[in-house]
Amino acid sequence: MEILFLGTGAAEGWPGVFCKCPSCNKARIEGGKNIRARSSVLIDKKYLVDIPPDIYIRSIAYNVNLGDVEYLFITHSHQDHFSYLELNMRKPPFAYLPEGSFLNIYGNPTVIEKIGENINCKEARVNIYTIRAFESIEGDNFLLTALSADHAPSEESLLYIIKINNKTIFYGHDSGWYPDKTIEYLLNSHIDIAIFDCTYGPSSEKRYHMGIPAIVELKNILRKAGSIDSESICIATHFSHNGGLLHKELEEILNPQGFIVAYDGMKLNI
Repeated sequence: MEILFLGTGAAEGWPGVFCKCPSCNKARIEGGKNIRARSSVLIDKKYLVDIPPDIYIRSIAYNVNLGDVEYLFITHSHQDHFSYLELNMRKPPFAYLPEGSFLNIYGNPTVIEKIGENINCKEARVNIYTIRAFESIEGDNFLLTALSADHAPSEESLLYIIKINNKTIFYGHDSGWYPDKTIEYLLNSHIDIAIFDCTYGPSSEKRYHMGIPAIVELKNILRKAGSIDSESICIATHFSHNGGLLHKELEEILNPQGFIVAYDGMKLNI
């Protein structure tokens, strides 16, 4: 299994689109892993989680042909995760796709409604499917289970358990401290790759997003329950400039706690 992090930043990116704060200025100077586009992950070149505004430029940077993506899992409708008008670019004359080539999109009712209202799904060769928290959908060599997040009060934001080729990925952002039912589900699962929200950096805040103290606590809870073990890979991502810590600083804190600090273009082969 190949996992490619197309972006690892929060809504504003890092440096922020219009920001001149010290953290953004330093990121511009140092560059490299400190430059973060809005968050998205591509699995086996076939499964995409979220479609942020930076998806095109990141696909070019990492030699990804988005026409190869067959499944798109959307966590929620915020624009940094759901730049849905890009789907219009699947229609002629913007794209010419092989006969029978479709993009199957799964999301909450808000997401699916926005696509239906703004995209000609037939012309764009898009199939849309509503998924609710704690529902599972089985597809081509995958099992997708949606879990409840603590994020956007106006809609049912989702986290995902994605099982592919006997490997289980937990995609755990955007969210603050997980609702009890989600934690219960995780405690009864075995997770090979756990991807956590670390938007707040060193802050102990737990509403709508998380920071280092919360994800370390969650990892320890899951480890104690046996949901993750010594072979499991734990990853921190979705970083905001408001957290203030650049990549090396994050590594200094998180690596000893057993986390990989994600960066744009990071690729894992499991």
